[in-house]
Amino acid sequence: MTTVPVVACPDCDGMTFTLEPCRCTTYGDRFLADADALGPRREAYRNCEQCRGAGSVAYPCRRCGRRGRRRAQLVVTVANLDTGAVASHQVVPGGLDPLRDPAGHWVVDLASRVRELAATVGAVVADADAPSLWLDRQWRPDLPAALRHELEAHAILRADHAPWRLVLGRSSAAPAVDPAARLARLCALADLLLLDLVVEARQQGAGFGWALRYEVPGSPVPSGSPGWYRDLPEVLTHTDVSTALTGLAERGLAAPARLLCPDSPRPPVAPRADVDQLERRVLADCVDATHGDELPGAQALWRDGRWWHTTLRPGEPVEILAEQPTGQVVRRVRVPLSRGYEPPDPSWLGEPVDWRPCPDCRPHNRLRTCDCRLGDRPAEPDCPDCCGAGLRPSALHCFTCGGTHRLHQTLLVTVTDLRHRVMHLTWQAGTPEVAPLVATQPNGSPTATGSAPGRPSSARGLRTSATPTAGSTSTGTCATGT
Repeated sequence: MTTVPVVACPDCDGMTFTLEPCRCTTYGDRFLADADALGPRREAYRNCEQCRGAGSVAYPCRRCGRRGRRRAQLVVTVANLDTGAVASHQVVPGGLDPLRDPAGHWVVDLASRVRELAATVGAVVADADAPSLWLDRQWRPDLPAALRHELEAHAILRADHAPWRLVLGRSSAAPAVDPAARLARLCALADLLLLDLVVEARQQGAGFGWALRYEVPGSPVPSGSPGWYRDLPEVLTHTDVSTALTGLAERGLAAPARLLCPDSPRPPVAPRADVDQLERRVLADCVDATHGDELPGAQALWRDGRWWHTTLRPGEPVEILAEQPTGQVVRRVRVPLSRGYEPPDPSWLGEPVDWRPCPDCRPHNRLRTCDCRLGDRPAEPDCPDCCGAGLRPSALHCFTCGGTHRLHQTLLVTVTDLRHRVMHLTWQAGTPEVAPLVATQPNGSPTATGSAPGRPSSARGLRTSATPTAGSTSTGTCATGT
């Protein structure tokens, strides 16, 4: 068995902690700081609640877990997702075979070892998944073995942010993605799930960043950085159905809650789209046709069986004040984006859903129900968090309403196989449902099911994406299966 050397952690020199600059040095010696106007380098805030003006704070070493020593070991594993076969290789000092690169550095390229493991399990993997180790400049093959092994151990430790590298492969190479076919597939699924498919391009440096996602109809333009892909074919290649659905719940929180009318006339099946023509149209919308000025971006929305095009325009700047753990307050100015043209509502949207104010949070502030009131208990007079008020400030969303400050009276659960079938189950507050007993003990608590046996589900439902909560909250969820 190969002996794995244990060496002193180079990050903390075996001290189990590291001294790092305090967060207050980012903005300098000021109470109110602008996020974009950084203070003098290394200047500490004299009233800092973390470093007390020293400028540095001792943090537990995260690389060694406060042990002061680390194992100089890297394990590379190749797994065949189709057969379940697995093969591994252990990288330790003394078992490396460094080679010189064109720049004269000694490099341990594990690509050949990964290919050997892949051949053992019958998998096809990408060469980009193979890790590489860069040795120190003083490493030479003629050095004493002890010194060589020490330098190799440090090279392995620099790469052990993921000490177990798992490379996944298939029995055969995946077919190349056809951007036009994938776009048609995503459009057809948007019609099936009654969602919008949004193709977006935003200004990013000298070019544009592209993003592709599903949205609930009526959702505002999300804030944040643009996409990281350079053109529409690239974003289509890297965005599958699961990726496009990621974050749908968060993006749908601000969408108005509406009933669904799935029985309305459905749009035709999405035709094969012209990716190049769609890309050129979106880029053309990024320029103001009247003045010729560049706009922040543009969007194309697939809704009701056709494309709707709109520009993205900046709104009024919004000032955000954020309290820091150091006791400072950081001021950020965010410029929200809005659509220059809002497409008409889709044909499947119905009437708005009734709602009532959330009792567990207060709009326009951070007050949330204190934990001492869980279970509808009265507030504890000696509670250290709320001091008997029953409300305490919190930076998190309200767990009852998800941050919408509303409790709606309808819940929609969408069940689909992501192919051809979809079902919308509607629950109305105050409507009795058959509730069979579900429990492992006698006299278990009744649990309501989505649809009673032999009873068809409602054809009308709520389209929203908040997290389901207890009581008569209005939320919507989407479950998928095969």
